[in-house]
Amino acid sequence: MKPRRIKAVACKEFLHVIRDPRSLMMGLAIPLLLLFLFGYALTLDVDRVPLMVWDQSNTAASRDFVSRFAGSRYFSLQGTTDTYREIERAIDRRDALIALVIPVDFARRLEAGRQVEVQAILDGSDSNTATIALGYANAVTMGYSRDIVLEQARRAGGDIAVGQLDVRPRIWFNSDMISRNYIFPGLIAVIMMVITALLTSLTVAREWETGTMEQLISTPLTGPELITGKLIPYFTVGIIDLLLSVLVGEFFFHIPLRGSLWLLFGMSVVFLIGALSLGMLISIITKNQRMASQLAIVSTMLPAFLLSGFIFPIENMPLPIQGITHIITARYFVTILRGIYLKDVGIEVLATEAGFLAVFGGVVITLAIRKFKKKIV
Repeated sequence: MKPRRIKAVACKEFLHVIRDPRSLMMGLAIPLLLLFLFGYALTLDVDRVPLMVWDQSNTAASRDFVSRFAGSRYFSLQGTTDTYREIERAIDRRDALIALVIPVDFARRLEAGRQVEVQAILDGSDSNTATIALGYANAVTMGYSRDIVLEQARRAGGDIAVGQLDVRPRIWFNSDMISRNYIFPGLIAVIMMVITALLTSLTVAREWETGTMEQLISTPLTGPELITGKLIPYFTVGIIDLLLSVLVGEFFFHIPLRGSLWLLFGMSVVFLIGALSLGMLISIITKNQRMASQLAIVSTMLPAFLLSGFIFPIENMPLPIQGITHIITARYFVTILRGIYLKDVGIEVLATEAGFLAVFGGVVITLAIRKFKKKIV
């Protein structure tokens, strides 16, 4: 390959990108839009769960119990009621996600040292949120129960033997348990996978549709020179997107970057080569821009969102689906970004993921070159 020829093709492609507002919009504006949209809208945190209470006891003990929920940052007391019908209407209107029904004999049974059953009614149409809210409710109830037992023991007099097991949890890497810190690095991987493959999927197909491919073929350009020259501009766009993503995460979302910035860019370069080559291969195979864009979206966006571990844990998927995820490059890049962002891991930990990305990029770009040679014969 001759660098002069590669430079000429790259300059031609750069001019096309600069003069085409749609390409610039797709390459720079859309990734930023997606980062802000998903960064603000997509969250797995469940805070301020709307709560309704039917206090049939209406005693100091029941009010103290309700105050534990109202004072928790996980619940937001929306009001009280005195019928199941009102609870049903509140849940139907999404004014409440959980309702507590405190029995009439709540205080009397507590004073007698007997078990009290408090009913918790949850909206199961959102099973994930309902499960988390139920866990919060159980934690508040257990804390209240423990305090009641201790208070009764003090009243009885004598020394109190308080639990012999004291668990003191310490959370590493994301101590505040903010889901955005976990989601944002994976979001960068998904956006880069989709945008870069989509951009390059139109390059060769556009040449065939406009009839300029015949002119390129008639020049001394070889297949590797043409493909390499076309990849360089979009590789530059990918690096700019990565830089913008890091800046947005740092200054807008305050995502901690604990690892090496150089390692982050190095791993991203390896990933970009594979993603861009995949788009180029799609463009060579289809020879049609509409079909190329559709195939690029199907082969990148859906796997990246669903099978990369970006949102849905791979360990919870059926075994056959888990096997399929091993060929999804976004899976490895998501792991790399989260490791660098949150854990400050080095290349010795990420060697397997980096090796897969390097092999994938080499295989795909080789296939693209061979397929292009067959197309022009």
